[in-house]
Amino acid sequence: MAGRILVVDDVATNRIVMKVKLTAACYTVEQAENGTDALRLARETKPDLILLDLMMPDMSGLEVCRALKAEPETADIPIVLITALCDRAAKMEGLEAGADDFLCKPVEEVTLLARVRSLLRASDSVRELRGRDEGVSAYGFAEAALGFEPKVQPGRVALVAPGPRGAVLWKAAIEERVGGTVQIMPKELALASAAEAEAPDVFVISVDLGQRNEGLRLLSDLRSRPGTRHSASVMILPEGDTERAAIALDLGASDVLHDPFDAQELAIRISAQLGRKRQSDRMRAGVRAGLEAAITDPLTGLYNRRFALHRMEQMLAPPAADLSVMMIDLDFFKNINDTYGHHAGDAVLREVAFRLRGQLKPSDLLARIGGEEFLVVLSGADREAASACAEQLRGCIGAASFDLGDGSFPIRVTASVGLTLPGGLGDGVPVTAEALIRQADRALYGAKAHGRDQVSYTQGAAA
Repeated sequence: MAGRILVVDDVATNRIVMKVKLTAACYTVEQAENGTDALRLARETKPDLILLDLMMPDMSGLEVCRALKAEPETADIPIVLITALCDRAAKMEGLEAGADDFLCKPVEEVTLLARVRSLLRASDSVRELRGRDEGVSAYGFAEAALGFEPKVQPGRVALVAPGPRGAVLWKAAIEERVGGTVQIMPKELALASAAEAEAPDVFVISVDLGQRNEGLRLLSDLRSRPGTRHSASVMILPEGDTERAAIALDLGASDVLHDPFDAQELAIRISAQLGRKRQSDRMRAGVRAGLEAAITDPLTGLYNRRFALHRMEQMLAPPAADLSVMMIDLDFFKNINDTYGHHAGDAVLREVAFRLRGQLKPSDLLARIGGEEFLVVLSGADREAASACAEQLRGCIGAASFDLGDGSFPIRVTASVGLTLPGGLGDGVPVTAEALIRQADRALYGAKAHGRDQVSYTQGAAA
């Protein structure tokens, strides 16, 4: 995994040693000898990761870290503080300043490279999500996405410890320090988190549960399952167990901590993971909402013409079942708009969409393709079933009046349906989505010409 890393240290020897290690691992390395240069290079080059010395002559690493995290353009760059000053107070201050990790000199190469890989992987994921989110906004779907922003819920933290006593001690140590709910969870229940909306935001897992390395296996399982794939995880390991810490990070752990741990440090790390999880959730929700806006009609919630054509081509691809295609047009719809106003017409369109959806199977395609026209595509239906469905859809619109909800009298709306049955294009005619829609449209004109409120078929297709 390529990446550009900015190494900041006022001692040239330290910078050179770090550069040799990182270059050997195929990373591109830039160097800064003080805090001022570090801020300038970070703003100009936007590195993928910063390895930052804590003690420098012009400004401390903490000051640099706070300055970078305060600027939107550099706030997402992961920062690892590296220092010989390894007391608890310095570590807490560094983590609270926004640093992603705090490593003590001399740094073991295995630990360093595992942490670099982990942070770059997480940073790449955020950058990819942000790019998709911004791409969606650039095409005019930002407003639609706002309606899909998830409601911020208290964080959910699951503790998977070796035994009940250990879990209770963990919970007592951090519960009041974490902004959310803390739950003791056995391994089996963690694996049963099937839906993403129900899964914990952060798992805190002991590396050894009932058996050695069982926590690592659980981590791998959680990362592979759709419901828990996006949950963060903090792996708890024995003191000095750097080898398995590196393995945990490479398996997808968001963070690692060694036992006996400081309760405040664990709470800070959990809170940081909760923040990153919420950020990723918001961006994923924005992307999903934007994609949905791109393929749906905003008034009715049905698919739009662009997606309907795409989906029809997929349905026609081998091995394809025969398609029955209907065009449905509301009769005299202009009179509704002229008499009652466009808000009434919109209400009728929404109700028609609701009624049509209620008559169709999930596998059927239903779309609004413009104005008061709707498209229905059935796959694998024989002529009798398709004809019966067309009559059923026509009836569900005309059978009951439409209540406009503004004190007006209920009005009756009818619909004309044009149906192309399997084989309706004739021999030798290429079967495409556009061709089937044109044929159904011709049948619809026939229904209009013969008095409306009826089903008409393509010529010769109803035999």
